[in-house]
Amino acid sequence: MHRYRTHTCGELGAGHLGQRVRIAGWVHTVRNHGRLVFVDLRDHYGVTQCVVTVSDAAFAVADRLASETVVAVTGNVVARSPETVNPNLPTGHIEVSIEELEVLSQASPLPLPVAGEQEYPEEVRLRYRYLDLRRERLHRNITLRSRVISRMRALMTEAGFLEIQTPILTRSSPEGARDYLVPSRIHPGRFYALPQAPQIFKQLLMVSGFDRYFQIAPCFRDEESRADRSPGEFYQLDIEMSFVDQDDVLSSVEPILMRLFREFSDWPVTDVPFPRISYADAMLYYGSDKPDLRNPLRIADVTAALANTKFRVFGEAIQRGSVVRALRAPAAAKQSRSFFDDMVEFAKEVGIGGLGYIVYDSETPRGPLAKFFSPEEQRAVAEQTKVEAGDAVFFVCAKPGDAALFAGKIRTRLAEVLDLIDTNRYEFCWIVDFPMYELAEDGKTIQFMHNPFSMPQGGIEALESKNPLEILAYQYDIVCNGVELSSGAIRNHRPDIMKKAFAIAGYPGERVEAEFGGMLQAFRSGAPPHGGLAPGVDRIVMLLAREPNLREVVAFPLNQKAEDLMLGAPTTAEDERLRELHLRVVLPKK
Repeated sequence: MHRYRTHTCGELGAGHLGQRVRIAGWVHTVRNHGRLVFVDLRDHYGVTQCVVTVSDAAFAVADRLASETVVAVTGNVVARSPETVNPNLPTGHIEVSIEELEVLSQASPLPLPVAGEQEYPEEVRLRYRYLDLRRERLHRNITLRSRVISRMRALMTEAGFLEIQTPILTRSSPEGARDYLVPSRIHPGRFYALPQAPQIFKQLLMVSGFDRYFQIAPCFRDEESRADRSPGEFYQLDIEMSFVDQDDVLSSVEPILMRLFREFSDWPVTDVPFPRISYADAMLYYGSDKPDLRNPLRIADVTAALANTKFRVFGEAIQRGSVVRALRAPAAAKQSRSFFDDMVEFAKEVGIGGLGYIVYDSETPRGPLAKFFSPEEQRAVAEQTKVEAGDAVFFVCAKPGDAALFAGKIRTRLAEVLDLIDTNRYEFCWIVDFPMYELAEDGKTIQFMHNPFSMPQGGIEALESKNPLEILAYQYDIVCNGVELSSGAIRNHRPDIMKKAFAIAGYPGERVEAEFGGMLQAFRSGAPPHGGLAPGVDRIVMLLAREPNLREVVAFPLNQKAEDLMLGAPTTAEDERLRELHLRVVLPKK
């Protein structure tokens, strides 16, 4: 018999009755019934109930077992009595009658009990992550993550992609976040950067003649934590393809994501092809460039219908360049007054100066704005928002950018309060036709809106003849349930177009050569048209595990302050090590 186990704690069943077995694991719970002690033994695979009677030699040991002590149990597999069968447990029809009980590792009193699903502060959970990972939900999530990544690799290989690893020590690049820098001991005063993404390398692989590349790529960004973004590091399914246009990339990735979500969930998943929504339409109709299509509400632009309104607040704002967006709230007329008051209060909390509304529950609409709109204006609003009897319409008036943002927040809030979101499904869409450029915060400077290596729609002619703010790019995002899984683009593979694109964003030619000379030189050697994207592995698993936070699907995440509470990172460095690296620490003044 094996030293530690002949079977796992998840595989014993009726077919093993009468067999003498040995299982090992952690003591999940101990229940003393006087003349009987029940020990639930847990390992990675499941839980098996073990039992010992007062007349057995192992009784005294079992009676003193502490939770999470590691033991090996030897005994016969017997059937449970009918009244003690646990149908919710795969091993619930049998138990092991303990003959021998060996303590392999004694557990001290624990700061974080494993049995049960009690909630504990995140600081405690991260400090004792090795205990947290033993708990059923989190253990299941990490197992799911492994299975999802394994399936990703299989699906990508099946689709003809080649897995290639790219460097971790590289140079800084303008990806939009801060780099993590690594000082070089050999080259004093010089630094490597950890890659924010394998962007340049995967493009160089296409130049090298590899047609379809992927990797499960680690990425490093020195940025703040969010529920859908881990500080420090994350993983993405990095993809690049040669001799493709935008449609080729989208149609290649869609079936992989659809199959992945259908294989790991019983929820409905959007059929391919996924809906494609322009950036402009996404901001107009949903108030977000990552719309949750489970929410059926759509925003309407009623600016033209109210252009001559006698309601001075709207009329004067429209003349100054503002727009009016309207949102239908289905069957809101039956809601109490507090519903409308709460919506107005919510609007104030998110920065909207005011939130007017009209209720269409009779031939004569009512509400704060009803008396200010003419019958023609009321009908025009009703027509554009597709109002039905008993609905209400909420209005937002602001400059176009703010109006989209505010209307999007109202759209989400209304759907939540009115319970309009079908949460048990996965709704995918592509957001396409992103602007190539945008204005910086100063309102004057032109900057890249998304990936600076994207191909502008219209090529060099558009860059030379169009207003930069009117130029669209071959850029696209894949969104699921309001979560952006990835940005992607058809790449700018021509040095002349790249230099012109960067010049518009304020990068002189010599700077472009200095920062991207290696890529430009490669492109001058002959570069195929290529494009790709990189869906976030952590976010995909988060959605499949139905978790609200990425830290629930990462084995050892940093906390919100980018600290490892378990091992104590980051730490200070010894003076000798700093001298080796030609560094000194200058702390900020308190």
